[in-house]
Amino acid sequence: MSTATVSCPALFIAAPASGQGKTTVTAGLARLLRNQGKVVRVFKTGPDYLDPQILAQASGQPVDQLDLWMAGEAYCRQRFYDAACEADLILVEGAMGLFDGEPSSADLAALFDVPMAIVMDVKGMAQTAAALVSGLVSFRDDIHIAGLIANACGSQRHRELIEGALPATIPLLAAVPRDPALSLPERHLGLVQAAEIREDLEARFEAGAKALEAAGLLDALSALSPVIFTAPHEQLAAVKPLLKGHAIGVARDAAFSFVYQANLDLLEQMGATLRFFSPLTDSRLPECDALWLPGGYPELHAQQLADNTAMRAAIEAFYSADKPILAECGGLLYCLETLTDYDDITHTMLGLLPGQGAMRGRRGCQGMQTAELPEGPVRGHAHHRSMAEGTPEPIGHGRRQRHPAPGEAIYRQKRLTATYLHLFFPNNPDAVARLFSASPAYCEPQHSEAFTYAIE
Repeated sequence: MSTATVSCPALFIAAPASGQGKTTVTAGLARLLRNQGKVVRVFKTGPDYLDPQILAQASGQPVDQLDLWMAGEAYCRQRFYDAACEADLILVEGAMGLFDGEPSSADLAALFDVPMAIVMDVKGMAQTAAALVSGLVSFRDDIHIAGLIANACGSQRHRELIEGALPATIPLLAAVPRDPALSLPERHLGLVQAAEIREDLEARFEAGAKALEAAGLLDALSALSPVIFTAPHEQLAAVKPLLKGHAIGVARDAAFSFVYQANLDLLEQMGATLRFFSPLTDSRLPECDALWLPGGYPELHAQQLADNTAMRAAIEAFYSADKPILAECGGLLYCLETLTDYDDITHTMLGLLPGQGAMRGRRGCQGMQTAELPEGPVRGHAHHRSMAEGTPEPIGHGRRQRHPAPGEAIYRQKRLTATYLHLFFPNNPDAVARLFSASPAYCEPQHSEAFTYAIE
C-alpha cells in the first residue's frame, strides 16, 4: 500500500546556542507571512511551554511541541504531514544549540529533511561569525544548512564583513538590525507569558516583520524547495473514549499555564469535557470529576493564591472527597503547606501534601524523564527553579532519559498525584485515563512500556 505524501516549503530556525534570537526571528517571520495572507504553521522543538505561546500569537495558528524522545517519530511525522496539508509554509524553532540534546534539533531536521537557517547573535564579531557557521555546517553531513541569519547586526558595513567571509555555499539570508524593540521580554524560566504582555508583543511582532522584510528574508524563502512530508507508515493506535462522560477541571490563569495543547486535545479525544478555572480569581470549582493543576508561575502570584481562601477550601474539599487530582511542578508547589517566593516571603498554600516549597535563585533542574506511575509509564520533562522539603516518602521517581540516578519524586496522597514532572499525555493515553478516572478501581498498576497514539 502506498504512503500518502504532501509537499510544503519548510524552514528550521536553529542557532549555535540559546539566547541568539531564534524565537524573535521565528515570530517575526511568522507575522510577516501572516500579514501577507499566508497560513504559517509553527512547531517548537522540545518540551517548551513559553515559546509556543509567543509563536501562536504571532502566527495566529496553534503551535505544537515536537520531540522525538517524548512524543516519538510517528507522532512528529503525523504532525508535520497534517500541517503540510493546510499550510503555505512550515517553520520549526529549535531548542538550545542545534546539536544539543539527545535527540537534538539537528536530529529532527535530518529525519524530516527540513533545511536549517542558523540564527546567530553577531554582536562583537564579524568574520568570526562566518567561521562559526562553517564549523556548524561541516559538523554533520546529514543536515542541510540553508544559510545564516545574522541577528543584532550593527551596520551595513558589519553585514558586508560577515557576508564577505562566508563560503559561497553558505548564503547570508538576512542581517537583522540591533534593535531593543525587536527583543522579547524574559524572566527566570524563559520568556514572559504571551497573555501577560499581549499588546507589547503585537508591537514587537510588527517591528520584527518589518525588519525581516527589509533584510530581504522573503527573497531567501522563495528559493527554498518544498519538503516532501510523508504520513506515518504504520497506522497509529486510535484514541479510545476512556474518559467519556468525565469532566476535568483544568487550572488556567497567569499562575498555571504550562499546558501542552496536545494534552488538552487528547483528553477531549478520549471523551472528557474540559472545564477551565482560575485558582487566582475564582471562588469555587466547576462541576468536575477530576482536577489538573499544571505548572506555571505560582511563585509570582503566591500572595493572591494564599488570599483566595474560598478556592483553597474548594480544592481541599475535592481532595477530601477522594477525587483524582494531578499536580505538576507549579501545581505541586500549590499543593504543599507553604511556598516561599523570591522575596523570601512565605505564603500559605493548599496543604494537601506535607512539605514546604521555596524558590532558589538561578539554580534549577531540568531534563527528560519517564514518570513511573502505578497507572503506567508516561514520558515528560522537568524544568524548575524551586525545591520542596519536608515532603512524604514518594511512591516512585522519574526515570531519567540517559542517567541511572533517580529523577523527580512522585507523590501519592489519597487520589492526589503530585510531581515536578510535566507529563506528555499522548505518550501513554491509557495511563493518563487511569490517572484521571473517577473510579479508584480503574487505577490498576500497569507495567507495559508507553506507546504513542494518534491525535486526530
